[in-house]
Amino acid sequence: MTFKTLDDLQDIIGKRVLVRVDINVPMDGDRVSDTTRIERVKPTIMELSGKGAKVILLAHYGRPKGQYVPEMSLGRIVSAVADVLGVAVGFVGTKMPDEITAQIANMGDGEVLMMENTRFHPGEESNEPEFAKALAAMGDIYVNDAFSAAHRAHASTEGIAQLLPSYAGRTMQQELEALEAGLGNPDRPVIAIVGGAKVSTKLDLLGNLVAKVDHLVIGGGMANTFLAALGLGVGKSLCEHDLANTALSIVAKAQDAGCEIILPEDVVVAQAFAAHSPNHVCGRDEVPSDMMILDAGPKTLALIEKRIAAAKTLVWNGPMGAFEIEPFDAATVAAAKVAAKATKAGTLVSIAGGGDTVAALNHAGVADDFTYVSTAGGAFLEWMEGKELPGVAALSA
Repeated sequence: MTFKTLDDLQDIIGKRVLVRVDINVPMDGDRVSDTTRIERVKPTIMELSGKGAKVILLAHYGRPKGQYVPEMSLGRIVSAVADVLGVAVGFVGTKMPDEITAQIANMGDGEVLMMENTRFHPGEESNEPEFAKALAAMGDIYVNDAFSAAHRAHASTEGIAQLLPSYAGRTMQQELEALEAGLGNPDRPVIAIVGGAKVSTKLDLLGNLVAKVDHLVIGGGMANTFLAALGLGVGKSLCEHDLANTALSIVAKAQDAGCEIILPEDVVVAQAFAAHSPNHVCGRDEVPSDMMILDAGPKTLALIEKRIAAAKTLVWNGPMGAFEIEPFDAATVAAAKVAAKATKAGTLVSIAGGGDTVAALNHAGVADDFTYVSTAGGAFLEWMEGKELPGVAALSA
C-alpha cells in the first residue's frame, strides 16, 4: 500500500497536528520503568515541533473501559515524556471541549501538549463518529505513529483519519516499510520461524505463512502438536492432541504451496521444567513417556542454521524452546545469533516481533543486530496473519 509520510507535510508552522502515539509504558509505582515506547515516538514529535507545529499527543493507557480511572491517567507519565523529549510538555486533564480548545489556542508554535487518556471516553473504543469529530475539531492534521494500536478500529486510530489529512509518523513509516520487506515484497528465499506454546493461538498465522514463505520452522510447544499428529510420542510435553487434524491440514497446505515445514528432528528432553534440570538429546521418535520436550536438538539446529544462511529474508515470531530457563534456551539463542550475523553481513533482512520474541532476542543479545524488531505485539501478529489493520488502511494514499 502507499501512504503519506512526514516528507509530504509542507509549511506546518502554527498548524495543530494531532499525533496518535503509543506510550502505554510499564510503571513501577509512580515511576516509568521502561521508556522504550516514548523513545520510539520521539523522532516524530521532535520533527513536527522543530518545524513549528503545535503538537497535540493522543494516547491511551490501560483498559479503563470508558471510565475515568485515576491510576490510568496520562498525567502520571507527562514528566517522563518531557524528560525523554527534552522539552516542556503540557497536559490537558479534562474531557471538557471548551477547556481543551482554549488550551490548544494558547499553544505557541513548536510546543507539545498531551491529552488525557483517550480510552476514558466511551466513544474511543466503539469508534463513535461524534467522538472522532470532536477529536478532529482540535487539529488541522493527523499523524499516526502508533502501529501497535493500528489493529484497533478506534476513534483515535481510524475514525479521525477519515476526517483530517492523515500521515504516517516516522515509527509507523519504519514499521510499515520493514513489514513490506518481510512479507509484502520480500527477497527470496524467505524463511519464517514461528514458536510459542500453542498451535491454537497461531492458526491464522501458520495458514497465511505457508502460502508466502519458502521455509517454515515450527518450534516451541507448537511443534509437539505437529509431532503428535504425525504419530510420534511426545511424553509429558505440552501438546494440543485435539488439533492433530488441524496440524495435518497445515502440513498439506504447505506441500501444495511448495513450502518446506521444518519440525524438530531431535529434541532436548527433561523430566521437569526447571533450571538445569537433568536433560539429554534424543531423536524425535525416541521421547521417553515420562519426559517433556523443552528445546530443539543440535541436528535440528544445524538444519535451521543452514536454511537461514541460504535465505534472503527472515520473519520471526516466537521462541524455539523454553528460552526462559537454561539450558533450554540453546536453540533459540544459537539461531538468533546466526540470523544476526547474516544481517550484519548484509545477506539477510531480518524482521522479528511479538513479546516473547523481543525478550528472546534481548536474551540472546542480538536484538539491535536485526533489521527490525517490532514491539507492536497484537498488531504485528495480525499483520503476519494477513489481516488488514484499520489504523493502517485509513492512512492509504
